[in-house]
Amino acid sequence: MKKTNPSFLNGVPELLVLRLLSRREMYGYQIVDEIRTQTRETLSFGEGCVYPYLHYLEAQKQVSSQRREVDGRNRNYYKLTTRGGKRLEELTSEWKRVTAGVALLMEGQHA
Repeated sequence: MKKTNPSFLNGVPELLVLRLLSRREMYGYQIVDEIRTQTRETLSFGEGCVYPYLHYLEAQKQVSSQRREVDGRNRNYYKLTTRGGKRLEELTSEWKRVTAGVALLMEGQHA
């Protein structure tokens, strides 16, 4: 049975894409694969999810892209901009706040 991502993960792909691009330039499918690999397949966002985020982030000037030919294939390589770095900081702070709150409730004692 194939696992799917829970619906409460809306917005998480944006955070993960920005985080990966803060480490190095990457092309779209590479981002898809890295999310799957680095989360030990706990999370899997397909190209149909990641590419719209990349296009949105580029329109918002949070990432920039450059087309390159590699091994006879044209690929768009994306990199984080200064604006994207600020957005990553905001999302990371929000993620930590939300996960800490959820953890408190989930681990809390019953009265």
